[in-house]
Amino acid sequence: MADTKREIERKYDSDDAALPDLTRVPGVASVRDRGVTHLDATYYDTADQRLASSSVTLRRRTGGADAGWHLKFPVAPGVRDEIRAPLSDTLPDELAALVRSRARDRELLPVVRLRSDRDVRHLLDDQDRLLAEVSVDTVHAERLTGGGGEARWTEIEVELADDGDPAFLDKVEKRLRKAGVRPSSSSSKLARALAETAPAAGPAARREATGPPPATAPEAAPRHKHRPRPDGTPVTAGDHVLAYVRAQRDALVELDPAVRQDVPDAVHRMRVATRRLRSAFRSFRSVLDRAATDPVAADLKWLAAELGKDRDQEVLAERLTQALGKLTPDQVTGPVAERLAAWSQARHQGAHHEVVAILDSRRYLSLLDTLDALLAAPPLRKKAAARPDKVLAKAVRKDFRKLAGLVEHALELPPGQERDTALHEARKKTKRTRYAAEAAVPALGGRAEEAVRDMKSLQGLLGDHQDSVMARRTLRELAAVAHAAGESDFTYGVLYAGEAHRARVAEEALPEAWSSISREFPF
Repeated sequence: MADTKREIERKYDSDDAALPDLTRVPGVASVRDRGVTHLDATYYDTADQRLASSSVTLRRRTGGADAGWHLKFPVAPGVRDEIRAPLSDTLPDELAALVRSRARDRELLPVVRLRSDRDVRHLLDDQDRLLAEVSVDTVHAERLTGGGGEARWTEIEVELADDGDPAFLDKVEKRLRKAGVRPSSSSSKLARALAETAPAAGPAARREATGPPPATAPEAAPRHKHRPRPDGTPVTAGDHVLAYVRAQRDALVELDPAVRQDVPDAVHRMRVATRRLRSAFRSFRSVLDRAATDPVAADLKWLAAELGKDRDQEVLAERLTQALGKLTPDQVTGPVAERLAAWSQARHQGAHHEVVAILDSRRYLSLLDTLDALLAAPPLRKKAAARPDKVLAKAVRKDFRKLAGLVEHALELPPGQERDTALHEARKKTKRTRYAAEAAVPALGGRAEEAVRDMKSLQGLLGDHQDSVMARRTLRELAAVAHAAGESDFTYGVLYAGEAHRARVAEEALPEAWSSISREFPF
């Protein structure tokens, strides 16, 4: 069974194994020598280094107190989440699954072997508590693929103790710098090993360094003549739209492991990324050819629906639990809390297993491949080469006009199921308009930011109404089950009445809110 540890560390280049006197670091009362440990680690990756390209490392290591399999995901500079599994001869399935969104169907192979002599010191406070571990690592790196070479170096690594204050690392660094030690130019041992053992430049080496040719993409229009500046700054409308699409593709890939691990809110964030992609394809049809994007949008709709089975239940459970907690004791009859908790847990466990199965499916992995191919050879239309302020603004205006029609239609309907449905459609269009404005923010600045704020406000109002509709449906189902079991259904009725009231409040607030937004919308 794997476990996860947050790792906060800094690395420094060193010409020798000598450390300065670290008792002079503020807060350090003593430095304890923990001796030398011999570590032998084999790092795994695809032939085109898909893990390394996203700063993910997967290794099998012997020696030391934590021998086993280690999978590390970047969180922030100097911060990584390390997932550990017991030592075994083969890669544990649970770790292989966590890198599937990156590796896809590529085989994971041994690429680098690192043997290190680690000379360890513990920095302790005046109560003998561990503040940080400082090690001097003498490293021998050997390339295992592509006819690469070997490399040797010495580095200093400072790892913060569990639950330690990251500011302490600044104090250690100040002392090291004063002694002439400088931060490492590489983010990890593996990154340095790959760079220093790379085979001589040639066709094979270039393929290994840059990856295979992009997968076949739908037939695309010629790339527009303007490209992002060398620093990556978008120039044209096409640049801006592709940057937004790329960010959402990256979010899908990066959130995949968190969804598999059932990290709170991960499913919601992945679902939002799928919606943003779909919205971008629909809102910016003047930039991206819909003949190529429509099939991708269909798969994204499928993925969002599958993710929604878990997310919708999670939202409802939280909403109903909070509402139940606000009732007075005389309003609660029967084991309502217990039944609600059992319903929530059973639904969540089943939904999570289904979501993991989706992430392992060929359709999902093919979708990721298709997104890669689309970005490698984007199906750009003529408007892609135009100025972004005109093209993006026009797309936002078009979405808003459609939204206006839906809201005004809903407001004309009497309260009831037909209005509920119309408001739900307006809610979905609000999200699309919001996402179009989000994509336009880098090009249009304050105007787009104001539009995003307006749409978030409207989305909140419409979302509360839709959540009430779904909550009432669930309460009817729970009440029927309770009644069949011989329990009182009184409390479910109280909760139902409360949800009906929340829906009326949202509906009554909508006309004024919409009037203000439509009157001042910046597009």
